[in-house]
Amino acid sequence: MHAFDVLGDPVRRRILELLADGEQSAGAIAAVVAEEFGISQPGVSQHLRVLRENGFAHVRADGARRLYTVDSAPLRDVDRWLDRFRRFWDQHLDALATELARGERDRRRRDQQPPGAQPGADREDPT
Repeated sequence: MHAFDVLGDPVRRRILELLADGEQSAGAIAAVVAEEFGISQPGVSQHLRVLRENGFAHVRADGARRLYTVDSAPLRDVDRWLDRFRRFWDQHLDALATELARGERDRRRRDQQPPGAQPGADREDPT
């Protein structure tokens, strides 16, 4: 199965998000996924198996519990593949960040104005 096929499933993406926060028991994963997606424990086990078999997760036994961790190697492979396409969105994201910062700066200025003050009254007249 190709990495994007593995990542194409929202349940598997959610499991990887949980594992990104650290080691999780199969039971803890199943509880979250069951609540969010309405999937049974055997269904969650199938998703965990797909992640394991495709190298996205490792499992270790701890007594009767099975503890899962994320394996970042296939995610790094996906990241390297996506790298050639980043130029298509990085510039737009940079522009968005600039606009958000500008909006935040303007909001702070408005918040610092005394009540009843005219917007821009603290600026010099350019004429």
